[in-house]
Amino acid sequence: MRRVLIAAVGLALVNLAPAAVPAAHAADPCAAWMDPRDSADRRANALVAAMTQDQELGMLTFSDPPWFAFYGTAGHVDGIPELCVPDLVLSDAGSGVAGLQVATTVFPSGVAQASTWDPALQRRLGRAIGAEAFAKGINVMLGPGMNIARTPYNGRNFEYFGEDPYLSASSATAFIRGIQDNPVLASAKHFALNDQETDRMTVDVHVDERTRREIYLPAFEAAVTRADVGSVMCSYNRVGGVYACENPRLLTDYLRDDWGFDGFVESDWGATHSTGPAAMAGLDLEMHASPLPQRYFSADNLRAALADGSLTRSRIDEMVRNIVRPMFEHGLFDHPVQPGPAPYLSDVSTPHTELARTAAAEATVLLRNRDDLLPFSQDGGRTIAVIGWAANPVGATGSTSGGGSSHGSGIDRLVSPLEGITTAALAHGDRVVYVEGSSTVDARLAAAAADEVVVVATDGSSEGSDRSDLGLRPQACVSVGCSAIPGNQEAMIAAATAANPRTVVVLDVGGPVRMPWLPDAGAVLVPWYGGLQHGNALADVLYGDAEPGGRLPQTFPRSERQASFEPGSYPGVDGEETYDEGLLVGYRGYDARGDRPLFPFGFGLGYTTFAFRDLAVERDGAGADVTFTVRNTGRRTGAAVPQVYVSFPDSAGEPPKRLEGFDKVTVRPGQGRRVTIHLDRRAFAIWDRGWTVDPGSYGIAVGSSSRDLPLRARVRMGG
Repeated sequence: MRRVLIAAVGLALVNLAPAAVPAAHAADPCAAWMDPRDSADRRANALVAAMTQDQELGMLTFSDPPWFAFYGTAGHVDGIPELCVPDLVLSDAGSGVAGLQVATTVFPSGVAQASTWDPALQRRLGRAIGAEAFAKGINVMLGPGMNIARTPYNGRNFEYFGEDPYLSASSATAFIRGIQDNPVLASAKHFALNDQETDRMTVDVHVDERTRREIYLPAFEAAVTRADVGSVMCSYNRVGGVYACENPRLLTDYLRDDWGFDGFVESDWGATHSTGPAAMAGLDLEMHASPLPQRYFSADNLRAALADGSLTRSRIDEMVRNIVRPMFEHGLFDHPVQPGPAPYLSDVSTPHTELARTAAAEATVLLRNRDDLLPFSQDGGRTIAVIGWAANPVGATGSTSGGGSSHGSGIDRLVSPLEGITTAALAHGDRVVYVEGSSTVDARLAAAAADEVVVVATDGSSEGSDRSDLGLRPQACVSVGCSAIPGNQEAMIAAATAANPRTVVVLDVGGPVRMPWLPDAGAVLVPWYGGLQHGNALADVLYGDAEPGGRLPQTFPRSERQASFEPGSYPGVDGEETYDEGLLVGYRGYDARGDRPLFPFGFGLGYTTFAFRDLAVERDGAGADVTFTVRNTGRRTGAAVPQVYVSFPDSAGEPPKRLEGFDKVTVRPGQGRRVTIHLDRRAFAIWDRGWTVDPGSYGIAVGSSSRDLPLRARVRMGG
């Protein structure tokens, strides 16, 4: 039974009763697979058995019109009405229902979501995005992106969940579960080892098996084994000489055989390079972006592959089963979407405005707060200078989400920093003056004349290109395209901070940036790309109506030297890229080299202080329970993010420590909370032709960042 468009008003979670069970009689051609009480496997088998070859072949590639021409979506596959097969409608995702969609919510970007260190909030975000997608006639969201931030120069790091596999897996799992709380599938991307944009289409990545398993694959593994993700998108690059979308090691060995994946693999748009080899390797659905696409999985090409023996009929059946099985499991058949102009034009964002605002504040990282400059006093009567092109409504369109396929819509609903601060200042009896900041003289004079200063700067990040350095380079984005904007923001910040020590520097960025002006700054906030409610959330943080709840998911280098690679390691030489740092990614590498970063992984201040006490570690079967007390030693309620790191015996050959657990706990002033974090067997395991635990003594460290770990203990594991 098809359903009409769900009204957007009040929509936060699609929770629909199954469609009526069809009468089981011979006249009903769909009866054998439309009973929602049957298992997804049984329904899928029954449907495939009833399909003709032509019907099967039609489900394995995209339908016309392609890419964005079908109601602003990334692509679609026509349903088969006579068999009750619904349309499969795919949209770009990550920070919201993106692409050419209108009236949807742009939430904080992926790196900002990871910054919350709050899986419960991330599930709420995924759930809201899935609900908006369904209301728009979309049932596959092409996210989350979960590639590891191996280098801070990667132009798409803003979409991903940082440098650590454990944090990335936790974030991805929560987000996927949220999307799939609706009759909408998530898609884990980009599989795999897709960690740059410079040569993303063809670069051949070489990395040893242990590093793959311990660093680059855990988030994808968790997406399958813990979140039951419906689809996986294979990437453009090659891995060990073979394109990812025709790589049996990736698509069959890891996904199917090792992890038990039972959904479908779709290609990134244009990432298919063959018919029979790609299909037999494990690709199920070809997608493309070109106006005149090469369809490797067209019906004619698939028939030719069947004829020459490079493709088997049993594999065709399996490909279709892989597509329809998660559609049955997650309710896409029982609650089919109805794409069209009405859903496309509908407003689905209003119910999620407050969630977007809350998430943006929770994602904001406070890196510096000299003399408790923040939060601002609420006594009123002050002049606040707001400085920076990125603060105004035009500039904010390029500083509240990154560029490319995940760039969101809703510019007319965007609350810029200038607007958000002005509204809050008026409510608190303060006055705001604004200068654009391209003139350092103007910036200096405005800062000197103000009681407090807020300087907003941005660095543009986008799909399709990597960052050239760690500087601040603004951009303007329209839909999926972005253009650079001239301007020396470092000079603007330096002028303001030198003129007034009560200057707050706000960095709307997608990754780490250099900070030569840091010694003069009064406070530094990193909201990342904060989405449509960025301005209101920033004002909430500045005035203390919300706490900056974020912690860094990525190390901030002290210099370009700390972030640099030899060309053969990044971006590669002659199309070959070797991950010769092995396991020493992010903070693991800083620890092993003894380098002191500008700001360490996991770091973030709040508006109160915490003490960690009374650590106890007890074996629990193959794992361990880590118990400690978090005490609020400040004067206001706040959220702590205790982090648990594990150090290994020398025989294991691991980096100095690995994040293996965390929590986010709210504690009132003067009070303490006893916290227990369970570490399972995997927390103590390394990859050695399987997950093994070396017998020996393991270090347990607990604290507020990878470099602030006051509680330490040891526990014997293995054997």
